[in-house]
Amino acid sequence: MSGAVERESWRERLTVAEYAAAWRLVGAVPAGPGRRVFERGADLVARRGGAGPRQLRANLARVVPQASPEELDRLVREGLRSYARYWHEAFRLPATDPVAVHAGTRASGTGPFHRAVAEGRGVIFALPHSGNWDAAGVWLVEELRGLGHEPAFTTVAQRLRPESLYRRFVSYREALGFEVVAADDGAAAHRALTRRLRGGGVVCLLVERDFTATGVPVDFFGERARFPAGPARLAALTGALLVPVFAGFTPTGWTLELAEPVPVPDRSAVPTALQAEADSLAAMIRRSPWDWHALQPVWPADRPAATAGRVAG
Repeated sequence: MSGAVERESWRERLTVAEYAAAWRLVGAVPAGPGRRVFERGADLVARRGGAGPRQLRANLARVVPQASPEELDRLVREGLRSYARYWHEAFRLPATDPVAVHAGTRASGTGPFHRAVAEGRGVIFALPHSGNWDAAGVWLVEELRGLGHEPAFTTVAQRLRPESLYRRFVSYREALGFEVVAADDGAAAHRALTRRLRGGGVVCLLVERDFTATGVPVDFFGERARFPAGPARLAALTGALLVPVFAGFTPTGWTLELAEPVPVPDRSAVPTALQAEADSLAAMIRRSPWDWHALQPVWPADRPAATAGRVAG
């Protein structure tokens, strides 16, 4: 028993050391050669397969149901390259000029967001796991600074194991200008989010995976899924603007598509708002499915039987 615990502890320490080395070394390699190394690694993963690529293929088959097996092979390879690019950039981002990230980001649909900021109204960005959401956060910090607003925004992080790895990721994002609260902090996390929104600030939440198994049922690509209710409930509670957002890549930069805000007049409107959020995200994912990093189960049908039963309950 103690031997198993010791082995796990050793593996966790090794994982932390690997991430620390990546942050230290990847930034020292020129961007072009480093990115090609990550792309080759993604291609190798695509050829070998495994749980992640299989799940990505199953998810993309829902997004592009008309795709042939060969087209799905290509989409999986492009999706893994996109995910590898996220990690390559993440390890370089602390040393990257944030003004350059902002300038290299093509953002669309920002009008309602800008008006809300000018009016002192809170804004909730509801994002899927796509593109480089950390680079999107850097864009947001610089955009808020340019609007003469407090540049920091608040986001929520799932606690990782080991704790030292979680702290490293929190420190990484705090250094980029984010305020990070732990999802499992419960009431304290809720207070931090509502305080930011009631002060006219911005909250960013990743929303297409229900980590708690307590989400609200929605139709997502024609199949029942569950989305966390938090974004819509916060909008109803604080009067904040709820904006679905999709982060993507260009060959040399990034994109941010801000969809039309979702109305949430009161708490009774939360289920309708979540369906509208899911529809908006689905439309944006369809336009760039390769940039959706869906290597984990999104639909209850893909979860282990015990988990699927718990989610559906």
